[in-house]
Amino acid sequence: PAPVGRRLPGGSREYTVASGDNLSRIAQRFYGDATLWSRIWDANRKVLGDDPGNLKVGQSLVIPQLK
Repeated sequence: PAPVGRRLPGGSREYTVASGDNLSRIAQRFYGDATLWSRIWDANRKVLGDDPGNLKVGQSLVIPQLK
């Protein structure tokens, strides 16, 4: 499916975590490459902390634009 989420200034998007999501799945959806999950984690460390698996349904994440 096409990426969803509200556009943010600078080209990033806001995404709300859904049931069954993990950072690899979100990276695949937005970037077409699951191995880029760490870019999403880096942009959301204040929310997720030191555990990239610390996703909760309903949480808002910033999905940075690839450069």
